[in-house]
Amino acid sequence: MKAICIGGAGRICREAALDLVEHSDFERITIADIDPSAAGEVARWLDDPRVDHCVIDVNDLDGAVSILQDYDVALDGTTIALNGRAAACIARAGLHGLNLNGFGEEAEQDRHFKDRNRVFVPGFGMTPGVTNMMARHAADAMESVETVRISHGAFRPIAFSEAIAATTVYEYDPDLPGRVVYENGSFVQVPPFSRPREIELPAPYGTHTQYIIPHSETLTLAEYLQDKGVTLIEVRGTWPPRNMQLIRALHDWGFMRNDPVHIAGAEIGIMDAVAAYLLQCPEGRTTDLYGYALHVEVIGRRRGQKARHVMTHTHPASDGSEPGWEKLRAYTRCVGIPMAIGADLIARGLVEGRGVVSPERAFRPMDVFRALQKRRIFVREDIMPFSIVPIAQKAG
Repeated sequence: MKAICIGGAGRICREAALDLVEHSDFERITIADIDPSAAGEVARWLDDPRVDHCVIDVNDLDGAVSILQDYDVALDGTTIALNGRAAACIARAGLHGLNLNGFGEEAEQDRHFKDRNRVFVPGFGMTPGVTNMMARHAADAMESVETVRISHGAFRPIAFSEAIAATTVYEYDPDLPGRVVYENGSFVQVPPFSRPREIELPAPYGTHTQYIIPHSETLTLAEYLQDKGVTLIEVRGTWPPRNMQLIRALHDWGFMRNDPVHIAGAEIGIMDAVAAYLLQCPEGRTTDLYGYALHVEVIGRRRGQKARHVMTHTHPASDGSEPGWEKLRAYTRCVGIPMAIGADLIARGLVEGRGVVSPERAFRPMDVFRALQKRRIFVREDIMPFSIVPIAQKAG
């Protein structure tokens, strides 16, 4: 089996490639990127005879297909804006695939994947991805489900790459139609900074105010849990406090609309200018605490009693005590490793369905949790009577 990592020179996708080198049986692993020097640099860093590199441009459909058709599984690490194009290339080349974001354009390729007897899993990093597995695991143990609340803390610089800067702008776009909650059978659109809730994340991250964000778990879990009576699904997230402070100010002052401004005879979107600044300044490229923290709460009936099932995860520290997990890599490895695990499960036939398949329906949670444990990423679960609810969870 052969794997190709599209956008493989990116900070996250290169971690997925490293995981394939360390844990998979792929006989060939290709780093494909629009930047040939960056792709070559990553291939040399991986330092494995199975690894090579090539140039790929997903905006060139025919050219990309001609490259991809020689592989079995594609890992798409491109930006949100390119995910639809990358999925089209993968579908027409006739290979399996998955990506990190899962924001919806992949669904347009469902028929093409089915026609070729292939599967594509949209959104398989930490969140979406591992969060879907946590929610499914908890919900599958219940006879009925009332509420699902997914929360995460992504502790990384606000703009350590162009893709991350783009994600920041996307998620707090005031006009974004995809920022929804599932409530009483309908998807309800909400503005940025809606429904604040205090979420206690595992140490060392602590308790943070989190707001509704536009993530695919809301949509896919509503479909997966439709027969269990679910009435509320909310997905929240936070970044480091300093990041959130800046985003709130930019939102309140209208910067997030990205209105064009004229400067020295040129026109530029104001958020484009802010993003360019953050990509170049130390404040935009560093933070105090690095890593990822998940918190998934499912409330329903278990063995006839109302219960609260909470799932969290931990990973090696970012303080330098764990080689390979220093600073930013504690974040990028957390996101990249699940995508590699998904690719490996596909290669080993441990995937369900054909076409574009949501994470909940594609993989068995315990397969993913066991694979994460081998990488020292541990999933914890606590099941308690519904009456025992920490005060921090009641706020907001």
